[in-house]
Amino acid sequence: MDMFIKILMLIIFFAVTISVGLYYRKRSTDVSGFVLGGREVGPWITAFSYGASYFSAVIFVGFAGQFGWRYGISATWIGLANALLGSALAWIVLGRRTRIMTTHLGSATMPAFFGSRFDSQKLKIGASLIVFIFLIPYTASLYNGLSRLFEMAFGLDFVWCIVIISVLTGVYVVAGGYFAQAVNDFIQGIIMLFGIIAVIAVVLGNNGGFMGAVTGLASPALADETISNGTVPGIFSSFFGPDPFSLLGVMILTSLGTWGLPQLVSRFYSIKSENMIKKGTVISTLFATVVAGGCYFLGGFGRLYGEVIEYRPNGSPIFDSIIPKMLEGLPAILIGVVLVLVFAASMSTLSSLVIASSSTLTLDCLKGHIVKKMSEKTQLIVIRLLIIVFIIISAAIAIFQYSSGGSVIWIAQLMGISWGALAGAFLAPFLYGLFWKRATKAAVWVNFIFSTVFMVANVVFNIFFNDIYLAYFPKVFTSPTGLINAGAFVMLAGLVIVPIVSYITKAPEKQLVDHCFAGYEQSVTTKLRTSLGE
Repeated sequence: MDMFIKILMLIIFFAVTISVGLYYRKRSTDVSGFVLGGREVGPWITAFSYGASYFSAVIFVGFAGQFGWRYGISATWIGLANALLGSALAWIVLGRRTRIMTTHLGSATMPAFFGSRFDSQKLKIGASLIVFIFLIPYTASLYNGLSRLFEMAFGLDFVWCIVIISVLTGVYVVAGGYFAQAVNDFIQGIIMLFGIIAVIAVVLGNNGGFMGAVTGLASPALADETISNGTVPGIFSSFFGPDPFSLLGVMILTSLGTWGLPQLVSRFYSIKSENMIKKGTVISTLFATVVAGGCYFLGGFGRLYGEVIEYRPNGSPIFDSIIPKMLEGLPAILIGVVLVLVFAASMSTLSSLVIASSSTLTLDCLKGHIVKKMSEKTQLIVIRLLIIVFIIISAAIAIFQYSSGGSVIWIAQLMGISWGALAGAFLAPFLYGLFWKRATKAAVWVNFIFSTVFMVANVVFNIFFNDIYLAYFPKVFTSPTGLINAGAFVMLAGLVIVPIVSYITKAPEKQLVDHCFAGYEQSVTTKLRTSLGE
């Protein structure tokens, strides 16, 4: 009976998902409709789509498990930072200007924006290659986040999980494009909201309620000498936890990083009205507070399950096993809810990644360069084919990573590589490109190269030259959260690199800059309740 309940809930979820994709086929008959939903998506759907694409199984299983173990309940700060910096401030700062300039320049993707804003086709191609390459490890991490929960619930090999999510996501995205993805994100977002609240309530209830769980977390028996200040009594139930500096790095990576991720920034391209920005800001912030804050808050109690989680031969915990072990004893119907929750989170993020990657490669790299003349119909066919290719490649990487026993890299680090390289490369150039006329093409190139090379080198040295890496690299990059810190570092470094290089290189042509910023100067008529006028 328990198995029947879990399977039934998944079948209903899958049926709804596919139905939405097939229903919105008529909205995806041209490139604009397929990639941006014709820039006509409402505030609720856009805000939920932003949040559902932001948070995935990586957050629920990988990040919540690893950082909850390392920082205790202070990991909740990561979720709050995601809500305030990654959602609210991103909508306020980027929302309006992104919509105006991308529409004015006719840009459907972030690489296309760079190509038009800085008048460089090579820059557009370079950006599209970065998107395609570094979205792959992110996508691979989504599959691995699902695998352990799938095994826990059904006792089947995780390959079946990868096959299911790949096929289902491929079907509804290929059929319905952005609109199908956005509507499914809305449905999946509702599931995520109610699911995480229910799971937290039950897990805390099983540990004596909130106060009982916090008291248990403060036990001296949970001390950990491998973590900074980890032996201090009650440190894992404290306000800032055992390692505030590393905690700050995770907050920056997972929050500020959204400002430079193409699959999230693209949500602002389809903003329909001023009112939509206000509503979207509030909705996405509340969504992030509940989902992200809830996930990290839940993960903060992972040490209460230290006796049942999995460990490596050297005694270190397998972080990706923490959340699944916390959920093992839950009632069948709640496990079904969790499975649907994590499938929803992963499919929403996966769909946004494959659309971003395939559309970018088609419109910014193939069209007009490799294929000189590409009709609208051909563009749609190529985008759909690349969606399938992208899903297959990322699934193959996920299978390899998991079959290696996770020895290559953790789920959280796998995502950290992607976020670090993408947000590090794009955040500063995109932000300055929207607001600052003096930003130059050379500065963008320098930032692209610095961020991607730094992140790749960090990974290569960590895996293949570990002794040299530990001996000569700064400790902040060689710690267990080194890849996360590296991602945060390149993002912040870009905010300095772009203005410095821009000032020492030739200023962009005035005609180009005036054209790009002309969209902001257009006059509109509004009501007095919105503006008092002169």
